[in-house]
Amino acid sequence: MDAIKAIDIQNRIVSVSSKYRGGSESYETSVMKRTIMKGAMLKRASKAGEESKAAKPGGNLQKVLAEMDEVGVELIFIDQFKLWSFHDQKMRFNVTLDDLDELVTESGGKIVPGGSYNPFRMKESLEELDIGVKEHGLKYMWFHPASYGIRLDDRRNYPLYAKCLELGIPVTVQVGHAAEPLPCEGSRPYYMDIVALEFPDLKIVLTHTGWPWIEEWISLCWKHPNVYGCINAYYPKDLNPAIVKFMDKAGRDKVMWGTNGWGLKRCMEEFLELPIRDECKKKILRDNAIEVFNLNLEP
Repeated sequence: MDAIKAIDIQNRIVSVSSKYRGGSESYETSVMKRTIMKGAMLKRASKAGEESKAAKPGGNLQKVLAEMDEVGVELIFIDQFKLWSFHDQKMRFNVTLDDLDELVTESGGKIVPGGSYNPFRMKESLEELDIGVKEHGLKYMWFHPASYGIRLDDRRNYPLYAKCLELGIPVTVQVGHAAEPLPCEGSRPYYMDIVALEFPDLKIVLTHTGWPWIEEWISLCWKHPNVYGCINAYYPKDLNPAIVKFMDKAGRDKVMWGTNGWGLKRCMEEFLELPIRDECKKKILRDNAIEVFNLNLEP
């Protein structure tokens, strides 16, 4: 198939900047290194017992930009990544608007900036999002309710949904189990069903595939005109067969590609190998993102 100028709708600040690497030393991340990431950590550890100390080097924007050119990725999305430590009851990550501005400028416009949300600081978060959209060019927001221990349909989130509708930007939310030790029952895609009904004009993007509630994720994307999905946080070769089938049929206009910062080249190569029709791959890699995020680009 012809080369596609792909759009990664969810990359990570730690891929392009070393400034926020300290957040990776949180309790939640340390547990991940000993559990679900143990295999990767063992490969990088210099000796037994140092698995938790092994980590990728700090992010480097120039390396990411070079990889974008090599692979054929036109844009990557980077958000403020507001994450709360449920264990320590404090912020793990909180990227400033000024830091996003610097990255966007340095990238030559190849980074699309997004906001984020702290439901424990509603007024402050909403004011920052308003300023971010109007003065800093934020095009969307991303939110991880499980890190705060609340459900997707918690009433503390409703001011955010209303503000995104007012500002005319999509809200992207992490659904399904988190990799970290967090209370994730409230992140079942099902809990966005009522939100989608109560905010029918709000574009909602469900990231991280909703695993293990994949059927709910597929159902909401298929059922609601305003609900979409993103396949980030899983290498394409590991995607559930039901998601692959959905992308090739009913979900071809409702799913988008993202890497979660796990490597543009690998994620692109594995995606292109999936048993999906070429016209559907193009929609998922590019066209759907242009439509959902109102990007001023040609399909």
